[in-house]
Amino acid sequence: MSNGSLTRKLGFWSALAIAVGTTIGSGIFVSSGDVAKAAGTPSISILAWIIGGVIAIPQVMVLAELSTAYPQNGSGYVYLNKAGWRPLAFLYGWATFWALDPPSISIMALAIVSYLATFFPFFSGMAGKLLGIAIILIITSIHYRSVKEGGLFQVIITAIKIIPFLIVIVLGLMYMNFDNFAYTLGPGAEKTSLIGGVSATTWAYTGMAAICFMAGEFKNPGKILPRALISSVFIVLALYTLLAVCVIGLMPFDKLMNSNAAVSEAVKYIPGLSDIASSFVAVTAIIVILGSLSSCIMFQPRLEYAMAKDGLFFQRFAKVHPKYETPSFSIIIQITYACILVCFSNLTVLLGYFTLIQLVINIMDFAAVYKCRKREDYNPIYRMPMWRLTTILAILGASWLAWGTFTWAPIQGVIAALIVIATGLPVYYYWERKYGTKNKNDSDIVA
Repeated sequence: MSNGSLTRKLGFWSALAIAVGTTIGSGIFVSSGDVAKAAGTPSISILAWIIGGVIAIPQVMVLAELSTAYPQNGSGYVYLNKAGWRPLAFLYGWATFWALDPPSISIMALAIVSYLATFFPFFSGMAGKLLGIAIILIITSIHYRSVKEGGLFQVIITAIKIIPFLIVIVLGLMYMNFDNFAYTLGPGAEKTSLIGGVSATTWAYTGMAAICFMAGEFKNPGKILPRALISSVFIVLALYTLLAVCVIGLMPFDKLMNSNAAVSEAVKYIPGLSDIASSFVAVTAIIVILGSLSSCIMFQPRLEYAMAKDGLFFQRFAKVHPKYETPSFSIIIQITYACILVCFSNLTVLLGYFTLIQLVINIMDFAAVYKCRKREDYNPIYRMPMWRLTTILAILGASWLAWGTFTWAPIQGVIAALIVIATGLPVYYYWERKYGTKNKNDSDIVA
């Protein structure tokens, strides 16, 4: 029976599945074309995928150190709080709950419905929205009843979602046309851009940090979290790079640069799959997005749970189910909010506007290691090599992505930031006056 806290039940494979499963999402189906267009040549395109993964390595190393120093649920919220930036820590969670996490769940559910509609056209309009809500509720029921069973499901669905990519890679290597790699830009064409290509890969590599939100529920976090974080980067890096090589080898590069569904079109060049390419990719997309949806439903409610335990969110969010030992109220409210959002449109635009805030706070997360290292209670089991250089590289990589997002929607990003500050700070000061600094995060997890 639960004593009111979450317990450590998850192992390494669950951690790895959450990290990989969150990272490999729907973006990979379109990003190959974007990277090719930005890079300009096959060799630079492949190099961009490699560098994009390498950039993520110092970032996960910083998170590995912070998460083993403070193996508690909440990820960035915990690190910002420990660094002494409590208002910023609150705004991190405030923006995440209202404008990022539930909308992302809704968007993924609707994306699954859109692919299912290729097989069952009647899932459109309200029927499609109801199906999206049903998918969310079914996945939620797994993670609500047991974190251990939820972890097992995540391992299974992540393993399944990698299989279609491996099929494309193996067959792609068998049937690729090496002449495609000899493509060169014609006269008057835009110049190649390695920076542009790497920037286009960045979103595809986002997601490994998901396990830090559940750091308080992993057994032996000092060993599991660094291994899972660093392993996930290399797994995703290898998968993406091999997939990029195969896509380039299968279809002419000029067509790849103008493709909005590169993987789908590349499959058409594989003998035996050409007639079923659309169906193959649709099924693959459903499985891939389902895995990401499951991961998000699993880890996202842990942030609000951690904030509530610390007196900086609605207290009911700290409730732990006495039988299932999951943050039941936090899960229910977040999923209810997500189901309501399924009925709205333009959620992708909303997510894009508020993403800039999240990226800026991520930069602060990495910077927090400088402040945390001065604390007496800072005793990480894992310490990153050359920590100053590694942290600087992590900050530079995150800043690069933040700048790219800002150039995409500068006015909207600023407006979103002002909305978060205007709505969040009054609530923060209210809760601070009412509950004070509880600092419960140090003892909210039982071994």
